[in-house]
Formats: sequence, C-alpha cells, structure tokens
Amino acid sequence: MSLRIYNTLTRTKEEFKPLDPKNVRMYVCGPTVYDFAHIGNARPAIVFDVLFRLLRHFYGPEHVTYVRNITDVDDKINARALRDYPGVPLNEAIRKVTETTYAQYQTDVAALGCLPPTQQPRATEHIRGMTEMISTLIKRGHAYEANGEVLFDVGSMPDYGRLSGRKLEDQQAGARIAVEAHKKNPADFVLWKLSSPEEPGWDSPWGRGRPGWHIECSVMSKAHLGEVFDIHGGGLDLIFPHHENEIAQSRCAHGTQVMANYWMHNGFLQVEGQKMSKSLGNFYTIQQLMSHREFGSQMWHGKVLRLAMLMTHYRQPIDWTVDRLVTARQLLHDWVVSATGYGNKGNVPADLLEALDDDLNTADVLTLLHSLYRDAKSRSNAAACENLAAALQFLGLWTGETAMEIMGHGVELRTVSREQIVRLVEDRLLARHNKDWKESDRIRDELAALGVVIKDNKDGTTTWEMKS
Repeated sequence: MSLRIYNTLTRTKEEFKPLDPKNVRMYVCGPTVYDFAHIGNARPAIVFDVLFRLLRHFYGPEHVTYVRNITDVDDKINARALRDYPGVPLNEAIRKVTETTYAQYQTDVAALGCLPPTQQPRATEHIRGMTEMISTLIKRGHAYEANGEVLFDVGSMPDYGRLSGRKLEDQQAGARIAVEAHKKNPADFVLWKLSSPEEPGWDSPWGRGRPGWHIECSVMSKAHLGEVFDIHGGGLDLIFPHHENEIAQSRCAHGTQVMANYWMHNGFLQVEGQKMSKSLGNFYTIQQLMSHREFGSQMWHGKVLRLAMLMTHYRQPIDWTVDRLVTARQLLHDWVVSATGYGNKGNVPADLLEALDDDLNTADVLTLLHSLYRDAKSRSNAAACENLAAALQFLGLWTGETAMEIMGHGVELRTVSREQIVRLVEDRLLARHNKDWKESDRIRDELAALGVVIKDNKDGTTTWEMKS
C-alpha cells in the first residue's frame, strides 16, 4: 500500500506512514446531536468511511481503530432540554434530548452505506477526563481561572495557529473571538464554564459547570487512541477554531510535538448554488431527503446520496443539486443492473485501490466504474460483472439492493407497497428472460392496474414510475 493523503498541517500530499501498522488510529469529529443531522453532516461521515474501508483492506480490520465522537453537551442541547423536559433533572433532560437524535443519526449514516466506527464516545461520558486535563493545563501554566471560567492561554504556546496558518499577533477580535476584559488575549478560549441552576452541570475543582467544546475532543481522542495518533479528520469549517484549539490543549497537556500526524478536511457543501440555511428554506436533513418528497419533489435512496457525494473529490466544494442526484441515481441503477447476481464473487479491482491511494481520488474511481460498466453491461462478461460488483460493494454503494429499489425509491406508492412493485417488476424481467411473453404481459397488466407505468429500455433494463 502506498496511500498518499493531503495533510492540512503541512499543506502537502504525503505518504501515509502509521505510527504502528498493527494499530492504525483515526479520529473524526462527529455531530452535535441537538437536532437531526443535515446533508452537510453526511459528507464527512461518507468521506472518512471510504478511508476507513481502505485502511481496513490493507492493514486488516482488527488493526484499524476509527473513533467518531458524539457531542451531547452543548448550549443548544441545554435549551432543548429546558423546553422539552421541564421539571426533569437537567443532566437527565439533556440525555433524553440526545437519545432520539443520536439514534436517528445512526440510522441515517447506516442508510448512507457507512460502516459503524470502532468507537463512538459521548462527551458526557468523559467529564472526569476533561476536568483532569484542565487541571494539568493549569499546573503547566497553559490555563487560568478568570470570571468564573477556566481559559486556555494561547500566548503560552509559541506556535499556536500552525494548522490554520493564523499568527497569534495578527489575530484581531472578530465574530468568532469574544473580546472580554477577563481574558489575557482575545483568542483565549473556554475550557470550563460555570453553570447556572437552570443549566446542566457537573462538579469540578472550579465549581459546578460544564466543558467548553474543544476540550471534549482532546479528551475523547486521548482516551481511545492515545496522546498521539495517526489521522484526525473533519469538515473544513473545523480547522479554526476547533481543531486548532484541540491541538493546543492536547500538545500542552501531554508535552507532545503533535496531536495527530495527518489532518484531513473535507470541503463545504452548498445547495443549488447557495449556502444551506433554514432562513433560505434550503436546509435539508438526511432523513428528509430519504423519506419526504421535498428536494426535487422526490425521495432519494441513501446509496444515491452517497454516490452524489463521491462524484466530487472530498477536498472540493459540492453544489448539491437535484440534477446531481438524478445523475447519481441513473448511474447507480445501471451499475447495479449489471452487478446483480455477481456479488461477493470478484476481487476489488487494483485500479480502484490505486485511485483511492491517491488522496481518495474518487474522480478516477468514477472513471473506472464507467469502464467496468461498459464491459459488464451486456452481462456476457462474467469477470467484468464480478469486478463491478466488488467495486460497488467495497465503496459502500451497493449492499444487495435491487436496481428497481435504487430507481424507484421515493416514488409515491398509493395502495401498494414499493416491495410489491419491485417483486412484480423482477418477476416480469424473469419471464421476459425465459421468453414467457404471456406471463410477462400478465404482470405488465397487473402493474398497470396498480397505477405503475413500466418502460423497457434498449439496454435491457426496466424502469418504472407511478402514474401522476
């Protein structure tokens, strides 16, 4: 294996050399579960799932540890807990708020084809580790108490800002840095803050309070991966201040030169040319895209969403459009038609692994899939069909769904279930294959009576839709 990845820390593409090939370790910032995950949250889940699959392939599943955390203590969560569970003890109330959204997130990312990470720690389960790390930072002169808070002293770290490229002396007070009199430097950030009686809190040497956002990931990554590990990932928006501050806390607490050797960041996502926001009415959760007729008046299969993400290199921005999803759906449908019946028979193509080795070059992967499909679409080339099936399975794009499920997902099914329609269409395809035209016509008429319009395509596939 000769994996090369773009390292944000050095701004170069580097050969990946794990600290220990028998213990490859990766940490990725997960969601804050105050609400259902939106489509932007899906991108890092998918990107780093592909990397997880690649690492497992080369080093062995037992030698790769992937940690994706859950942030379940946050001011937005606190507000929801007070609103939805009045009278319930505060720490219990925030757990109630996050249980539903946590469970939905697991369902959503599984539908997107993502494997479960090795560990999914929750911030509220690591409070003691946070207070211990904060105490260490105070003892080492990197943190101080002021105005009911414990703050990290950025001036105590000579190379603070290395990841983001921001020099401390050039940082001016702005929208993301609060200027307060009790801070030594405007960039000093909160490690621990006191909680009011109306807010969740935990006992600490500095009074009943709750952790700052950044300290959570430093503690959870250390607990599950050690003081220094291989890869840290997340969205581009996390480089500053979150990842920068994680590095500062971890290095100063442990006395290490790095927190992680490789830092990877996926690009932004916008919707139909605009930034996604609730005020613009273009804010879509993963669940909405898969279960409501909202985006393009259609629902989309989770694997279609996955392919739509992978059609653009992970470091580049994505314009999330209906056209992109329509293209992804048709491609995946066609590929699955040729791969059906050949799953778990072929080997992952070497060309696919080579493309992924080049900083997850999914553009080359798409070219390869097109080539495999051209060789396999007649279904007379069994080896090509097997290779295509193996490629789709390795990428998490296909786990046995029928082509009709991919294409028909979300079509409004009136008094008949989608499963019933898929079964009838497949029975008709089998009848046509056996030249049983009478049975084929009978099933066609049955589908028509149910309001289903079928179309036999020149390439041998059949698509369907409900009558409007």
